[in-house]
Amino acid sequence: MFVRLIRPAVSLLVLMTILLGIVYPLVITGVAKVAFPRQAGGSLIYRDGGLIGSRLIGQSFSDPKYFWGRPSATSPQPYNGLASSGSNLGPLNPALLDGVKANAKALHDADPDNRRPIPVDLVSASASGLDPQISPAAAFYQAARVARARNAPLEQIEALIRAHEQGRLFALVGEPRVNVLELNLALDRMR
Repeated sequence: MFVRLIRPAVSLLVLMTILLGIVYPLVITGVAKVAFPRQAGGSLIYRDGGLIGSRLIGQSFSDPKYFWGRPSATSPQPYNGLASSGSNLGPLNPALLDGVKANAKALHDADPDNRRPIPVDLVSASASGLDPQISPAAAFYQAARVARARNAPLEQIEALIRAHEQGRLFALVGEPRVNVLELNLALDRMR
């Protein structure tokens, strides 16, 4: 009697494992590669035949002539795709406030004449710790520093920000944003 009860359970386990663990992922991956080949391949960006990065994962920029992205909460190095997670620091945790203060100080030190309020996305990490985008306000906050470092007119840098601003998905979902890597690549193509 025990074998009669166990056999259908084991058979169903094996069948579902094959169906949902092998067949279904292969079919979905195949459909994704046909319908959305760039996204399924990681939205990678190449320049001069070399891989530069992905549109989906932020990168660390610290040179004043580039726009800086959101701080990363990943470790051991920033923007580590294998360690995607937030910092898990709550609003009452002093380490969170210390991190925000340190990020604000770095921004102020890089552009001491900037008296505008610092956008929150420049001092706080996202939930994934990998965000490749910043708000337009964060980009415009940094425009004067980038223009000075590149000896370029501020109006040219601001026009570049506007050209790379992405709106809400279907005009409803999300917030306007600017992809930092794409914006920095556009800066390198200027002139």
